[in-house]
Amino acid sequence: MNDTLIYIGSIIIILWGIAHLIPTGQIVKGFGEISADNKKVLAMEIISEGMTLIFLGTLPILVTTCGDAQSLTAHILFYAEAGMLLVMALVTMFTGARTPVIWYKLCPAVKVITAAFFVLGSVL
Repeated sequence: MNDTLIYIGSIIIILWGIAHLIPTGQIVKGFGEISADNKKVLAMEIISEGMTLIFLGTLPILVTTCGDAQSLTAHILFYAEAGMLLVMALVTMFTGARTPVIWYKLCPAVKVITAAFFVLGSVL
């Protein structure tokens, strides 16, 4: 297995997750006059996706550095992570990527590329 591909995929998706968190306030403000409760829910969803992406990048790093990246368990984790990223990419394709915001349009590609790194890293 090529651990380097796992690390590259992990770093990409961790950075993408951090990039989700940074503009949270600006994104919420961009929705204009919505109720305080809606602002909280919107912020929660943005933060949740960013934290999920960071977590999805952290797990493969932990498995690769602290465990046996060659094990069946590690391979199952890498494939499960790739599957989750592909599902998230699909959701984004039908939601945020349909807006004019370039970052939302890039999001599915970043998730698919990361999924590919995880799959390739587990088979090479």
